[in-house]
Amino acid sequence: MLFEVWAPNAGNVELRLDGRTRPMEPDPAGSGWWRLTAAATAGARYGFALDDGPVLPDPRSRRQPDGPEGPSAVVDHTAHRWHHPWPGRDLTGAVLYELHVGTFTEEGTFAAAAGRLGHLADLGVSHVQLMPVCPFPGTHGWGYDGVAPWAVHEPYGGPDGLKEFVDAAHGHGLGVVLDVVHNHLGPSGNRLPEFGPYFTDRYHTPWGSAVNLDGPGSDEVRDYFVGSALAFLRDYRLDGLRLDAVHALADSRAEHFLFQLSSAVAELSAELGRPLFLIAESDRNDPLTCTPRELNGLGLDAQWNDDFHHALHVALTGESHGYYADFARAPLATLARTLTDGFFHAGTYSAFRGRRHGRPLDRPATPAGRLLGYAQTHDQVGNRATGDRLTPALDLGLAACAAALVLCGPFTPMLFMGEEWGATTPWQYFTDHPDPELAEAVRVGRRREFAAHGWSADAVPDPQDPATRARSVLDWSEATRAPHAELLDWYRTLLAVRRTHLAPGLPLAATRVDHDEEARTLTVRHGVLAVSVNLGERIASPAVPPGALPLAASAGAEAMTLPPRSAAVFLLPPDEARKHGS
Repeated sequence: MLFEVWAPNAGNVELRLDGRTRPMEPDPAGSGWWRLTAAATAGARYGFALDDGPVLPDPRSRRQPDGPEGPSAVVDHTAHRWHHPWPGRDLTGAVLYELHVGTFTEEGTFAAAAGRLGHLADLGVSHVQLMPVCPFPGTHGWGYDGVAPWAVHEPYGGPDGLKEFVDAAHGHGLGVVLDVVHNHLGPSGNRLPEFGPYFTDRYHTPWGSAVNLDGPGSDEVRDYFVGSALAFLRDYRLDGLRLDAVHALADSRAEHFLFQLSSAVAELSAELGRPLFLIAESDRNDPLTCTPRELNGLGLDAQWNDDFHHALHVALTGESHGYYADFARAPLATLARTLTDGFFHAGTYSAFRGRRHGRPLDRPATPAGRLLGYAQTHDQVGNRATGDRLTPALDLGLAACAAALVLCGPFTPMLFMGEEWGATTPWQYFTDHPDPELAEAVRVGRRREFAAHGWSADAVPDPQDPATRARSVLDWSEATRAPHAELLDWYRTLLAVRRTHLAPGLPLAATRVDHDEEARTLTVRHGVLAVSVNLGERIASPAVPPGALPLAASAGAEAMTLPPRSAAVFLLPPDEARKHGS
């Protein structure tokens, strides 16, 4: 097989394969590339030594069986036997379910997670969105400090485990999306700088050195991350990728990295004959992120909409600290604006940022489904001091209201694992760094961060304590007990209503909202559906036209009466539905 590595500054490169050392030759066709053909079978251990230095893992390693800093292992992707033919499942009409492999089950493996896929199919979601699975130090962690972007975390099950999980998901009719990190690598085990200019000190990120996307050598760096993305989509039969924090991708080149990536994914989709898509996490509120490339956009298919989350969270909880302050002046009006306009900050002043932020979306031209709507995510739960979830802080009625707005609203819905039954287990920040100095730095940094917001050090969980991860594991027995089982039935009902009645692809302009700030009621109409919620303390009547047909109502709600903290979903009469684009 062909072994090759990019090491533009090296004077000599050697391949160490199963204990034998072989000199590599410069590739005359590729500047800075070294290559050698040698016999090797799947599982063979290897690495590269630069200028007689230590043996390093392959930057494009497909497997790290002994962890990020151990030798790489050969993987034969063609040897895997797939059991379920898969035509693909695109993002149109999708419902995503965000899942962390390490805490979805006590075992924390792909195999154990696959055993729960029947629950997700029965729930009615369309895609599982896996949090990052690239290798990181230790056994347990969130995955955003991975250091081998082409490989799969061995404690989860490695490459074969991921393939078996994806195959099982496809057998249940579920697509699979993978969260990938291109804006930084983790602080421990990152050997890429020893090979070439993968990083730059001209920019900085909150998580470490910035990836070199626009300086000397950046052609190869960009190809490295694009190649990693394409390899996961192709070799693991994934349906899409979620791109972490794309606002942290510093790139001054005329063709932005995301444009290059979306173009390459479109080409791969055509080659494979199945749909592929990209979802961005972006803090910029920039319409160009999801504008098609032919209209001079970056060409991504969707993006997370934190503005909707923040508006919904404030309306439900009354919290107003930090970035929630911008959404707290008139919570129902703010929520209404995010439902109709997508972005709340669309060139308007943000007190939290101390400046104007964002640009408006083109409501007639922008499909509402290009925005993901959610009440909880790993970020919005795990980045709280104690990892407390939203639902345990609400009564069942308000939780039902949140679910109705997310699942039958205009945006592509996304759930965070366990949300569907109102899981009471927290989801806390946990790490497993073997380096004691790094472990202590993470521990101290986490406590210092929240001390600035009034938290005592003892109240902030120790990320390195195994009990922190253990507390974050889902308790599946909750789903069968009251009141969790009742909430789970509500989620199933809402997803069935959405699947049956809501046509995908409608623009933002097809959404209308009526709200009453004082009474704390809101009705959103999109397509043929109207969702009415009463977040207040008085009985209310839903703002729906005569002839609207009730399809679902939370406990205590009736056809045309909404008790305090209740929700109902209606099918609009045909003449009314036509006003909303159906």
